[in-house]
Amino acid sequence: MPVIESTYKPRFYFKNGFISTVYSGLVRRVSHEQERERITLSDGDFLDLDWSFSKEKGKKLIILLHGLEGNGQRPYMTGTAKLFNENNIDAVCVNFRGCSGEDNLKYRSYHSGATEDLEAVIEHTILNKRYSEIYLKGISLGANMILKYLGERDNVPVQVKSAIAVSVPCYLTGSAKALHTFKNKLYHDRFLKHLVNRLKIKQQRFPELLSIETLNTIKTLTDFDTIYTAKAHGFEDALDYYTKCSSLQFLKNIKTPTLIINALNDSFLSPECFPVKEAKLNSSLHLEMPNYGGHAGFIDKKNVYYNEKRALEFVNENC
Repeated sequence: MPVIESTYKPRFYFKNGFISTVYSGLVRRVSHEQERERITLSDGDFLDLDWSFSKEKGKKLIILLHGLEGNGQRPYMTGTAKLFNENNIDAVCVNFRGCSGEDNLKYRSYHSGATEDLEAVIEHTILNKRYSEIYLKGISLGANMILKYLGERDNVPVQVKSAIAVSVPCYLTGSAKALHTFKNKLYHDRFLKHLVNRLKIKQQRFPELLSIETLNTIKTLTDFDTIYTAKAHGFEDALDYYTKCSSLQFLKNIKTPTLIINALNDSFLSPECFPVKEAKLNSSLHLEMPNYGGHAGFIDKKNVYYNEKRALEFVNENC
């Protein structure tokens, strides 16, 4: 599918990628009522799902996945949920393992390629909630998970009608390198601080799996992925994790109508994260590359973001 020409034109002060990213992450607020449901996974762990509903009962649902160290209450989640609820589509914001305010039960948690947890949520919404039309939308890490899920299997449920991936680091090795550059130091250090603080809790619960001495050697995000993410989830090291979980390699297999929105001024993304060739060769894959937007910072009018509007448009086009 040819690359889509973007119409996104923010106000001049939000054309700066750093400003749009920081504003969206730290300043934006969205008030939206949610109801929490806890589901048990096949390995005995749990996921917390935050539901919100349209006024008219229907069979349409959007499943929303957050980014690294996010949760179901982040404005980029509730903003989309609110817009879809206003347009007669229910929404469920998935909190990945350990991200709902309570540590999960296992030593493992979540990562960019943990599609088995997304699969469990989809099955739950089909079998227990009886939704007949399901749409997927992910931001950053959650977006990579969705693309990997759609491209790694032949048996995507027929109920899954379309997907939207926003600010997606589909080439994890490149994005990891980008996050370790000087221009991204503030982001890198903030992510690392949150991840290490949560890992300290796990270390106390599972001292036989991770010593305090080893934990204290974590100085970078790659260290974290080598020492914890890889070991806890069955990978050899950080590079093995990045290689096997990058969704870029799966894009050619996607048959579900899918929209990728990656801003050209997103400092988290490497050149490989703009899959022009893959989009041109796959009629189900639509790629939009706005000049602006930073990382998940597509600020627009009335506190409804451009990517949220585009998601609703894309869903309506591919019902």
